[in-house]
Order: sequence, then structure tokens, then C-alpha cells
Amino acid sequence: MKRLAIAFAASAFLIAPAIAAGDDVVTKQSGDSFADVAQAVSDAIINRGYTIDYHGFIGEMLKRTAADVGAKTELYEDAEFFTFCSAVLSRRVMEGDIGDIAYCPYVVFVYEAAGTPGEVTVGFRKLPEGGARDEVNALLGDIVEEAAGGM
Repeated sequence: MKRLAIAFAASAFLIAPAIAAGDDVVTKQSGDSFADVAQAVSDAIINRGYTIDYHGFIGEMLKRTAADVGAKTELYEDAEFFTFCSAVLSRRVMEGDIGDIAYCPYVVFVYEAAGTPGEVTVGFRKLPEGGARDEVNALLGDIVEEAAGGM
């Protein structure tokens, strides 16, 4: 468990510069329930032959820690994320640019905002265009589209 926590913290550190750099976030809305969309994300990843490395329950964490950090606003009804990787695709991406390790693992998120119950958002952070990163963006886009009920 300690190794998992360290690996997750290291991944978050590696990804942080990409977030700060203002990478695009791609989202799609779904009228389905949060639970159904979250399950659809999981299924879309697994049915493509990938293993979910980590399933994070960020909404629960934020609710649990709200009083500890003095939060006054409820952000989500629910929010989760799923991380996974593709040995084949990741190798192609990193052979193109070894620094693209910053984008691995791939993350798909799902949330239902507290202010708009019943409106579920599913999405991913788009990798910079070019080379094999385009294949990752297409894969993530397909997963999001499927999970949102578009396929």
C-alpha cells in the first residue's frame, strides 16, 4: 500500500507541470447517472484490454476533508478518476519524446457538480498534439465518448 501511495504521489508530481502549462481538457456531458457513467468508463478501459491501475474517489476525499481545510463550498455530488496505461502506446509516445513520461498514466475523470445535480461530466486532459500522442488523445476521446453514451 505504501508503494502505491508513493507511486501515485510521484505520478501526480510528474503530471503537475502539464496542468500548470494549461493543457486542454476535453469533456463530454451525459444525462446518465453518475454511477452508470463511472461504470461505463471502467468498462470502456477494461474492454479495450487495459488494466485500471488506480481508481480514485476524489469527491469522497474532498467531502471527508472539507472541515479540516475550512472549506465552505461543496464542489461535487461525486467525482472519481481512473488511471491506466498501454505498454504499446506508451512506448511509442515515449520513443517520440522521452519526456512524455509526464503524461503517463492516462487519466479519465467523471464528476457530478454539486451545483448541477443530474449533469455528469466525463473527460480527460488532452496531450499536446503530434506523433503517437495523437493516438493517446484518440483513445481517450473514444473512451469518453463511449462512457458518455455516444457509442
